[in-house]
Amino acid sequence: MELATNNAGLLREYVTHLRVERGLAPLTLASYGKDLEQFAEFLEGRDGTLMAAEQEDVAAWMRDKREKGVESRSIARKLSCLRGFYKWLLMDKRVKRDPTVNIESPASWKVLPKSLSESEVGEMLSTTGYRAKAGDASAAALRDHAMLELLYAGGLRVGEIVSLRQEDLNLEAGRVLVRGKGDKERIVPIGRSAVQALEAYAQRGRSSLVKGKLQRALFLSSRGNPMTAGSVWLMVKSVNRSASPHKLRHSMATHMVEHGADLRSVQTMLGHADIATTQVYTHLAIDRLKTVHRLHHPRAKRRVGVVV
Repeated sequence: MELATNNAGLLREYVTHLRVERGLAPLTLASYGKDLEQFAEFLEGRDGTLMAAEQEDVAAWMRDKREKGVESRSIARKLSCLRGFYKWLLMDKRVKRDPTVNIESPASWKVLPKSLSESEVGEMLSTTGYRAKAGDASAAALRDHAMLELLYAGGLRVGEIVSLRQEDLNLEAGRVLVRGKGDKERIVPIGRSAVQALEAYAQRGRSSLVKGKLQRALFLSSRGNPMTAGSVWLMVKSVNRSASPHKLRHSMATHMVEHGADLRSVQTMLGHADIATTQVYTHLAIDRLKTVHRLHHPRAKRRVGVVV
């Protein structure tokens, strides 16, 4: 469906604002653009426009998404996108009211993102590690194992891993410079196995993929071009059909919390600007606290019948 000229022009202007003023990554811009296009199409089906949207329009759109089986987490993300859009219009004095005000967001933070078990992740890393350690290991095998290790060790987004440069690695210190959403930088520590995989790729794999081209990107395709998000996604799926780069990211965070990490540390690792985003892992932290209390608190021990 082709949007009306006024809606289409407004969306182009907003996406340009996000790219130029806020420096959002191309994948994020595409996601925001798609969400706003969907809302504009919904409004046009009701003979409305983006500039004239009311609270009932937003509420009806959210109901429509829910009835079509869209997960509450996705609806919450779409609502967040609308809030940013109408905040921009308000600040630019193009509208007098924000139709997203007082619209309750789905309680998506209560739903823990799906993750892999530690054994499942271990099996994936063993599979790619076996290929990378073979005597005739290809450059692609070394690259894939290094990428998989880094996705899990650092909890990187797929867009972050494809934008890594050679100079972003500090393997002696066991850390990586990552550029996240809005081009915000963070230092991510990584473990020994990830460091070893990256060293093997850097020393024996990447040079075979350069193909005479001058490339700053760390991870290259067989043609010598920077890896794309789609190719990374396919690589992960080829190792485990139920896995994905995003699921590996959530798995890392889940396993950290299960092993006692506090939410602030997880927030820093994931590059979340707001601790509220990390609160999807709150119930894991509470479950662990209950376990520790039950095992070590004297009265808790008595309640479960343990003689102290």
